[in-house]
Amino acid sequence: MARAAGGIALLPLRTLDYWMCREPLVEELEVELSAPPIGPDPIQPLTLPPRPLRIFISCAESSGEIHAGGLVRALERMARETGAPKIELRGLGGDRLRECGVETIGDPVSRSAMGFDGVLDSLPYYFGMIEDVAREFRSWRPDLYLPLDSPALHVPIAHVAKGYGIPVVHFVAPQYWGWAPWRVGGYRQAVDLALTILPFEKNWFERRGIAVRHVGHPLLDHLSSVPTRDSNDESDALCILPGSRAKVIGRNLPWMLETLETFEARFPRAPVQVLQDTGEHREMIQGLIAQSKSRAQLVEGELHTNLRRARCAFSVSGTVLIDLLHHRLPTVVIYRLKDRFEGWLSGQLLTAPYFASINLLAGTEVVPEHCFTGEGPRTEVRKQVELAYGNAPWRTRCGDGLERAARRLGPAGAIERAAAHSLELACKRIVGAAPLPGSAPSAPSATRD
Repeated sequence: MARAAGGIALLPLRTLDYWMCREPLVEELEVELSAPPIGPDPIQPLTLPPRPLRIFISCAESSGEIHAGGLVRALERMARETGAPKIELRGLGGDRLRECGVETIGDPVSRSAMGFDGVLDSLPYYFGMIEDVAREFRSWRPDLYLPLDSPALHVPIAHVAKGYGIPVVHFVAPQYWGWAPWRVGGYRQAVDLALTILPFEKNWFERRGIAVRHVGHPLLDHLSSVPTRDSNDESDALCILPGSRAKVIGRNLPWMLETLETFEARFPRAPVQVLQDTGEHREMIQGLIAQSKSRAQLVEGELHTNLRRARCAFSVSGTVLIDLLHHRLPTVVIYRLKDRFEGWLSGQLLTAPYFASINLLAGTEVVPEHCFTGEGPRTEVRKQVELAYGNAPWRTRCGDGLERAARRLGPAGAIERAAAHSLELACKRIVGAAPLPGSAPSAPSATRD
């Protein structure tokens, strides 16, 4: 609580300091985005201890929990292959994590899915959960704390872990390079090893004294077996991807449908489909479509099956852009903010020249992106969606850029590499090896009886 309060108190000074040095930070990132991409760090041979390793794994959102399942399976397989005892796993997570055999002491995933946005209302819940985790650290004494993504929760818990001498590996290093980079100082104190998923991130964190291993994007592990769209077929659908959460859908879908009115008039035979993996928001989406003038239809089911029938996409920003990149699908991206204050804040604190992951990977604007409040650049977005659908030269240029971005993203195998680097650090700490270069010192690990 004291650390959080101190961060809030120092925010004006940190913001002022950031404004004074923002331009060099932007230039640094632009250079990194244009540099040749780095490949994943190699995996070292593992020798696990003769006793069972204890790992506390933590995920706060459903996306992190999906990756956690693969990570648990990789950790257990590596233990078997080296002849080591079965790894003991406890943590924070939901049903998916428990199905993998992890004993959980809290479930922030369900809390996140319920959509509690009030910070003050949520503080008692999260403070209580962190206290439970601290109690578990004291009594169970894990060999490693392994959080996935969600730095708002996991960095404070990482500080607690370091206080008990427990090494920390954070899978999916936070995007501090994108906005409010002063947070990296606290992060450096909280983690022993950060695992990056985008090729330009490793150098950025290393220059700030943080030990890093680049593992690649975990979505590629799933996408490696997903057939891609045939760009030469007769696909003719415009796919709308308004998000997966009710508040995001409510903010974006009406705007997107209204923006497409001229598109629907110009391409009267083009199917317009609102894609959703599940029927969770069926009534809401159908109601929003009914209130509009659009002929769009809600299409539920496996995302990639539907994307293979698409000609172009109109999407909110998010991890779904990696799915769209997999199919080399021409796309127009929006990020519609809640209010003017968010718009002002983004203009003051953003360091990255782009917010869409495809453009960050390519180092240039491959897919049009628009961050705005209110009505936004509706006319410009309309024209770009029409170009993405019906202009052959535009689609060819976009396809070339998408190919470049996909090449720079690198190969699959991120989960495997993340598991191996995590076990490597845990084993080094057990045998008393020196910490990895650039990691913050921590208290000596307590020895279990």
